[in-house]
Amino acid sequence: MKQVRLGIIKEGKVPHDRRVPLTPRQCVTVQAQYPEVKIIVQPSEIRCFKDSEYSDLGIELQEDLSDCDIIMGVKEVNVEDLIPAKKFMFFSHTIKKQPYNRKLLKSILDKKIQLIDYEVLKDKFNKRIIGFGRYAGIVGCYNGFLALGLKTGLYQLKPAHLCENRKEMEGELSKVVLPSDSKIVLTGWGRVGNGAREVLDLIAIKEVSPTEFLETNFSEPIFTHLDTEDYYKPKDGSEFVKADFYSNPENYKSVFDTYVSNGMTMYIPCHYWSNKSPFILTKEQLKSPKLKLQVVADVSCDIDGPIACTIRPSKINDPIYGYHVDNETEVDFMDEKAIAVMAVDNLPCELPKDASEDFGNELIKNVFPPLFREDPDKIIERGSETDLNGLLMPNYQYLSDYVNELNEV
Repeated sequence: MKQVRLGIIKEGKVPHDRRVPLTPRQCVTVQAQYPEVKIIVQPSEIRCFKDSEYSDLGIELQEDLSDCDIIMGVKEVNVEDLIPAKKFMFFSHTIKKQPYNRKLLKSILDKKIQLIDYEVLKDKFNKRIIGFGRYAGIVGCYNGFLALGLKTGLYQLKPAHLCENRKEMEGELSKVVLPSDSKIVLTGWGRVGNGAREVLDLIAIKEVSPTEFLETNFSEPIFTHLDTEDYYKPKDGSEFVKADFYSNPENYKSVFDTYVSNGMTMYIPCHYWSNKSPFILTKEQLKSPKLKLQVVADVSCDIDGPIACTIRPSKINDPIYGYHVDNETEVDFMDEKAIAVMAVDNLPCELPKDASEDFGNELIKNVFPPLFREDPDKIIERGSETDLNGLLMPNYQYLSDYVNELNEV
């Protein structure tokens, strides 16, 4: 069987990302499961795992990856680090025609690189098979409670990025003190939303149905987990049909104000949102005289989108800002008229070791079998934006005008 050399490139994007696609122990596991695969790691001073942690387990370190067949990383690879005629795997952030990565995709085509993009790797049911969404939900929900403690002055949590690992972070949750009238709303049922639930499950808070949230009085902290039909309704008053909503979101309206006006104190958005869909939490809703909302932990982080108070992304070292509900401007989050907004846009980076291990497990379980063995569902082919001939793959022909804009400048 022909040997496959799999290179792990050092992350070159600034600000630095400390995550890795495979931990040292996972590299050993992959080489044991696939004897024909040899993993080569490019040395890096910024990884959450030291070079020595790889080499101590017998994983080869090598600066030059030009003899590798497949090269994988996490974030976008710098143009100058692309090696012609290779297969690369990373999050390219190009499928939505992001302007800042147009040059990257053009260079990939020019260098005849096969780009296998994690973001579009899907199973036969068209469901994504890999991502960091779970840890975005975990860290984002934790950060929401961190913000709540600061806003109320009831407790103080250690920032997640200062914790050694997830275990230490979860230990901090024992400090959380919630007032008896706390009412928390979570939206989104995918990887992100379910990740947030993992944190909520560790806190002394009762889960209630959306109907109970709206119609029943409780004397203890509660939360509800909403599905799409709980906060969107057809404009014509007909029955909600999820398939129709996804096809024709413009025919629906938000009824999220019912939760806002029923004492919601904290909101954790973890949903997927299309720009064709109605806004969920509007500026007008935030001006309600019944507003009790103190914190929005916006894990989804769509800027100037469905959550009106999310006016910019925030950074790991400065994760919270205030939104003045009357002036619609940014202020100190401790202002009495401000909602504390947590909108960090790279949440998994706060727990790089745990997030990397989770990601590597998904690679081993879902991606490497079709990559190194048979691929009857064409997972790798469908997840490749480009081929080794310098062409866009059929599913990504819509990117041709995006790439060609560079030629017209």
